[in-house]
Amino acid sequence: MRKQQNKIQMDDKYRICLGSFLSKEERERLSSFRVSRLEDGKIVLDPLVEIPAREHWIYKNPEALASLMRGIEDAKNGRLVDMNIDFSQFLDDEDKKHVQD
Repeated sequence: MRKQQNKIQMDDKYRICLGSFLSKEERERLSSFRVSRLEDGKIVLDPLVEIPAREHWIYKNPEALASLMRGIEDAKNGRLVDMNIDFSQFLDDEDKKHVQD
């Protein structure tokens, strides 16, 4: 594990900015940090990636997640089937709010 050390100054409201400490990919992917204080006074930040509640179900259903991952792998490998089906019939009112025409 690479240990990276930088000095980061607090601003006048006691905030610190991690933007220059994180890679571009991390800044785009991470949403928050869990903060812990160790007995020796060290402050530890654990990066978090949050999942919207309405999407969390897939991670609690191993069979559905495995199927999704197989589908993604199939698409990556060009194993696609062109289907002429209007899937909007399967959307509920909540889903329709998130669909772009």
